[in-house]
Amino acid sequence: MSTIQKHARGRVPIAQKAAFGAGHLVNNLIPGILGVFVLFLKTSAFGMDPLLAGFIVGIPRLFDAITDPVMGYISDNTSSKYGRRRPYIFIGAIFTGIVFAVLWQVSENNSEMFNFWYLLIFSILLIFGNTIFSTPLIALGYEMTSDYKERTRLMSFANTIGQVAWMLVPFLYLLIPNEDYFATQPQAIRTIAILSGVVIIVLGILPAIFCRGIDSSKMEGREEITPKALLNSMGKIFTGIKIVFKNKPFVKLCLATFLVFNGFQIVAEFGVFIINFYMFDGDWVASKWWVALFPAVTAAYTAFIAIPIINAMANKMGKRKAFIISTAISIIGYILKWWGFDPTNPYMIFLPIPLMAFGMGCLFTLMMSMTADVCDLDELENGMPRKEGTFGAIYWWMIKVGQGIALVCSGLILKLLGYNSSAATQTAEALHGMRITDIALPVITAALAIWVMWKYNLTESRAIAIKQELVERRGEL
Repeated sequence: MSTIQKHARGRVPIAQKAAFGAGHLVNNLIPGILGVFVLFLKTSAFGMDPLLAGFIVGIPRLFDAITDPVMGYISDNTSSKYGRRRPYIFIGAIFTGIVFAVLWQVSENNSEMFNFWYLLIFSILLIFGNTIFSTPLIALGYEMTSDYKERTRLMSFANTIGQVAWMLVPFLYLLIPNEDYFATQPQAIRTIAILSGVVIIVLGILPAIFCRGIDSSKMEGREEITPKALLNSMGKIFTGIKIVFKNKPFVKLCLATFLVFNGFQIVAEFGVFIINFYMFDGDWVASKWWVALFPAVTAAYTAFIAIPIINAMANKMGKRKAFIISTAISIIGYILKWWGFDPTNPYMIFLPIPLMAFGMGCLFTLMMSMTADVCDLDELENGMPRKEGTFGAIYWWMIKVGQGIALVCSGLILKLLGYNSSAATQTAEALHGMRITDIALPVITAALAIWVMWKYNLTESRAIAIKQELVERRGEL
């Protein structure tokens, strides 16, 4: 049993919230920029088969099945004067930024298979670096406060900053083809990749410098972290994973997140193709502003309107009800896309945004807050050491593996629907199929997520009771 002596953690200082948010901005910038770059792989810029492009971002995600839980275990059991999480965040940010820059230094003149293998290998290295960075970062957020409502406020703040990435990234659709700045689109991608790598490093190290987690100096029950000890402890790692998956509230969180996020991810780039090929008949010059504005406005609305409302809803009615209501609202928004993507009136694309934004806005704001509550439940049931790293690793492993599967499925669905990456226009049948899939898939997965969370039972009163018992057990003031 732990002998930690410290005050219960309440409000998180604004500087720490901002630094934590900077880390989330990095976690959103990486997939956002990758999504834009991969889309250009599927166009005439590189002309790569959409299925191969899907494999480039999909296959590396499968490596997370090993690296994420191991990194979570290492982070949970690390002892250092800088804490359990911060050294890895610092190193991981630098490594990730360098690899991201190198990853996209490919030439359009190379053969398709050379570019495929080059991008695949460096994408695997990128996943490795991002695991070192993001797994401890997420775990650090779970332990920055023990207050039930402050956890939601912290995640709301971080998620709002993270949405800035999605406000900025869509304008790459305008910047990359701009011949005033770049001679070719591949040259634009190579240059932007280097600049992005620098941004990843600068923003990524901020949580390591400013954020503070739980005082682990007297935490008992941790394993020794050496290569030999780590190898000998592989069985314990997977035993810990088994224990985590016995936590029913956590399994519900993972499954609901998997459904909502990956239902959205599979069709994420469909909107770009629908706007360009359906609304503007393949005219990228005419469609480019709309292609950029739709996701950018969605992100801005999510950050500054939806998330504050969701935060207020959670504090008033509880996190489960806030999730169910927000997800139901998003379903209506997805359905409105059928009328929103109107070739006769482009301004109609803004119609579904106010409702759609509640889906992704509630997801990481509420689910990450609820995962922190789950970590308390695990400590109550299984004792020390606390396993924020393991819970965070498994939660994000579910997301990233699902995202990998989603991106592969996206390429496969595009191919089955008849999308032609080298064609200036697409067939009416392909576009009709895209429009139906773009709406039906996220609606179905969101509805299933509501069903999963309907009987989630880790309520505010139960979470507070657990916290009080832990305070007494640890000997906190």
